[in-house]
Formats: sequence, structure tokens, C-alpha cells
Amino acid sequence: MRSTALNASRRADDLAALAGETVDVLVVGGGITGAGAALDAAARGLSVALIEARDLAFGTSRWSSKLIHGGLRYLARGDVGLARESAAERHVLLTRTAPHLTRALPQLVPLTPGVSPQAAALTYAGLTAGDGLRRFAGTPSDVLPRPRRVSAPEASALAPGLRHQGLRGGLLSFDGQVIDDARLVVALARTAAGRGARILTRVRALMLDGHGAQVLDEVTGHEIHLRARAVINATGVWAGDLVDEVRLRPSRGSHLVLDGADLGIGGTALTIPVPDRFGSFVLLLPQPDGRVYLGLTDVPVDDIPDVPTVPESDVDFLLEVAGTVLSRPLSRLDVIGSFAGLRPLLSNPGEHTSDLSRHHAVLVAKNGVITVVGGKLTTYRKMAADAIDMAIRKAGMTPSRTQTRDIPLVGAAPRRYLSTLEAPQWLISRYGTEATTIHAMAQLDPDLAKPVTPTSPITAAEVVWSVRTEGALTPDDVLDRRTRIGLVPTDRAEAEPAVADLVKRALEGLH
Repeated sequence: MRSTALNASRRADDLAALAGETVDVLVVGGGITGAGAALDAAARGLSVALIEARDLAFGTSRWSSKLIHGGLRYLARGDVGLARESAAERHVLLTRTAPHLTRALPQLVPLTPGVSPQAAALTYAGLTAGDGLRRFAGTPSDVLPRPRRVSAPEASALAPGLRHQGLRGGLLSFDGQVIDDARLVVALARTAAGRGARILTRVRALMLDGHGAQVLDEVTGHEIHLRARAVINATGVWAGDLVDEVRLRPSRGSHLVLDGADLGIGGTALTIPVPDRFGSFVLLLPQPDGRVYLGLTDVPVDDIPDVPTVPESDVDFLLEVAGTVLSRPLSRLDVIGSFAGLRPLLSNPGEHTSDLSRHHAVLVAKNGVITVVGGKLTTYRKMAADAIDMAIRKAGMTPSRTQTRDIPLVGAAPRRYLSTLEAPQWLISRYGTEATTIHAMAQLDPDLAKPVTPTSPITAAEVVWSVRTEGALTPDDVLDRRTRIGLVPTDRAEAEPAVADLVKRALEGLH
């Protein structure tokens, strides 16, 4: 086993070594699927390199709703296979591979005058069926409790910001939530690195074929040819830029960032029915830092920017729907940040993006490049395994089964053990067992114990750790992906000077 640490020094060494190697698998794309594929390949004993044009989790993987879905939505549409797959993968994340980065999230459907008794009965039947998926997957009820009906006083206690007038109660269920989707990607990449994978950010693929890639090292400006027995294109919404045969129809999912205390939202999420659209919901999702995310939309788009933005129409829609159940109307003054992600859905002309399949696909182009596309955050492990299975078959390598179901990610441990660690809960929920090391850094050096801003829980120790261990190369990597400070522009502006100075000094310390 190699070190799991990713940093500028290791990047330079690995990139130099690759110039003279032919790896078994070259993965292009450092999102959840690419990082998952790198771990899957490395765990099977294959030599693997992953290249990413920007940073780990730069694209769609950091713009999710942070939910680990159990497949209820797919069950409602009659897609039993995908629903069961989602529930099974949720179980793996919650109980085996990432208990430190995931938690159970209570979700309340408020029974307001706009929800008829018939709609409430159908919704509760769906929640009960979803609980059947939980039992099928083997997830115990002490991890994800069973759904139940709650009275109006209990609903108000769970979400004090609810409008009391006409409230008949609520339907309470539980799903999985990842503490930070970008941190999940980093943990995957580091776990793969510990098994020998070469993880290389700021390396842009210029041209691919089935035997390698011409790439640009964005740090030095040098072009390099990388050789591989199999090449996997896992670049999400950008997959068609590298493989012409891939046809996608991206869909934008927008979220707004709000202050939970201002809205009277604590630890319980709200599942808010969209008026006059049965089966459609908007979610108000509490986060560990007290913020809440309000989302999400499903709107087809033609342009694919590096960083999508939330249009005014999405802001209006989300605020209007949330306002139907809250005790006070929402306005743009409540919005302290926003983000949007693009779903890489396979094109099917004539279908609305909300109807396009969330199944993934593994495609082989004429030039031999394997593309894995579609799917969703929860089922990344299955997507990665299918892509590596195809790579093994295509390259004539010795077949072997995926092992990632039973490989804990960096920092993972049973929940009972995590609760005994001597470190702040904030650190444990983001770093798992590594929280004790970061906490010790801050105790040994008072400067590292200082927060990057007076109101931020993020300390200088976390910034230094991200550079030394998690592959951060720039202040943006820290602000926007290793932490989520960047989701609120005012927070970002306040923290940027301190973070930039810490990153600079940490990088100098690596040389």
C-alpha cells in the first residue's frame, strides 16, 4: 500500500513516471465516476492513472443535492431495477465505505391545505414502499428509521418555520445525506492513490484513442503522450467533447443557499409538493453548517459552461414553491448563495429531461475509447465497476470481480468508533478518523487553530491539510472544493486572503 496523501510533489513524481509507462487503465475525468473507476481498477490489481483537466470534483459531482437516494423516485416510475440498485448502493455508503461522510436525513412532507387526503395517502404508500427497499438492501432501522405519520404539533416542532394555518401534520421519512459531495470524491481519489493509482489534476486530455491520450500539463505547459491498454472517458457533461459519438442532453439542477435559522429550519428537511404537479417536489435541505439548500430544478440546456449559474427563472420558481409551506414569504434577500449542476443524461430526442433515464451506460467508440455516462451520485460505484469490467474485456486482461463494496474510504470507521474520537464533531463529520490528526495539528500550533474568518468553522489546519494531503494546488481548490466556503460569495471574499496565504506557504513547504 502506498501513502494516500495527494500533493504537488507526488503529482510531479507520478506524472514523470507515467511518461515511460503503459498503464492498464487510463481514466479521464476526476469526478465521482472517474475517481470511483480509478479505485475499482486499483483494487483489482490493475495499474491505473487518472487525469483531470482542473481539480477533483470540479464539475457536476460538487453540485448535487448532497443526497444518497434510496430509489423512491424510480420506484414511483416503475423502474424497480434502478430503485433496488439505488437502495443497495445507499446501504454500502452508509454502512461500509463512507459512514464518516454520510448520515441519515429526516425528511418531512408537510400536509398543508394544498395536499389532498388522497395525495397524502398515495405519498405515504410510496414512502412505505421505499422502506421496503431499505429492508431489501439490509439497511437497519437504527441507521434509517421507518417512515411514519406525525401530528401537526410534531411537524411544527420538527420544522418551526412551517406555516401553522391549515397544517394537518406531516409524513416523516429518512434518506441518506452525504456531508459534502466534493469531499466524497477526494476520499475516493485518495483511497485509490493508496492502492497505487496515479491521480493527476491539471492534466488536460487533448485527444483520446483506445491506446492512450495526448495531454497537456497545465502546470508546466508541456504536452505528453500517455499510453494505456484501455482508456475510459468519465468526463460527464463534457464526454462528447472527447468522443464525438456520445450524444448527451444535459439538464440543469439549480439550488439556492439560505440561512436555516432565518427560516426556522433545523435538522429536518422539507419535501415540498409543487402545486398542480403531483409527484414533483422541491427540497429544503439542512446542512451541518446551519445553511439550507433549496432545490432543485430540471431544465434542459444547450450550452455547457465550466461553472453553470442559476438563472432568475429558477430563483423565482424555487422561492415561490418554498413559500407555499413556510410561515413567511421568501424573497431574493433571503438568498445568500446559489449553485447549479448539469446532469449528463443520454439524449433521446423528443423526451423532456425529467423523463430521460437515470440509468448509466457504458459505450465503446470506434476508436476504442470507453465512455461511461449518465447515472447519479448514489450509484457511482456500480457505474465504475461496469466501466472497468468493459475495460478488462476490451483489453483482454485477466477478469476479476470488483472489490469496492468492502473497501472503506480514507477516514472511514464504524459510527460507534467515530463517536469516541477526541476531536470536534465538525472535523469528524468531514475527515473521519483523520480528524484527530488535524485537531492535533491545531493544538500543537496555535496559528493553525485560527479560523480563516472570525465566523467560519474552517481552521488554518484544514487548509494546510488540504494542500499536504488532499491534492489542493490553489486557493480555489480549498475555497470551492475541499471546503464549501465559496458557496456564499461574501464568505468567500472574506476568507480568500487568509486561504491564499496559507496555500502559498503550504506549497512552499512541500519543496
